[in-house]
Amino acid sequence: MGEAQDGAAGREISLDSVDHRILHALSVDARQSVSAIAAALHLSRANAYERISRLRRAGVLKGYTAVIDPRAAGMATAAYVFLTLKQDDWEVLRRALADEPAVRHLALVGGQYDAVLLVRTRTVEELRRVIFERIQSLACVQSSQTALIFDDHTEQEHPMPRRL
Repeated sequence: MGEAQDGAAGREISLDSVDHRILHALSVDARQSVSAIAAALHLSRANAYERISRLRRAGVLKGYTAVIDPRAAGMATAAYVFLTLKQDDWEVLRRALADEPAVRHLALVGGQYDAVLLVRTRTVEELRRVIFERIQSLACVQSSQTALIFDDHTEQEHPMPRRL
């Protein structure tokens, strides 16, 4: 059984197999109605509605979003940028890149590097500009290494597993 943090109250909630099936159904198609989910999972509409509401309140369901193919949207150039930061500068990095639309994902990691960025742009020239002028010029960045992405597929293209 998985655990989820209740952001509002700071308590953990327990997710059962029905909750996981609801999460799977929503990850397949977040636009489907509560009635459709209830019917597919053999639940009453009221039960499905209450469970979805509880998952939202607990912060398990953070929202609903469109899945966009970055290549089809003109963002075909991508790279992972691995950063070594100066001591305790994670928050500085996060704030500095919060308004940079090319940075699609930012993660604090353990191991050889301190942070990994997924950067997506329209062109190689734009990618070079973002990395050299925007990222490497930050005072909190000690060093970087860039790995150009030749082909990828995103987690959002596939639904959440039926059971975690």
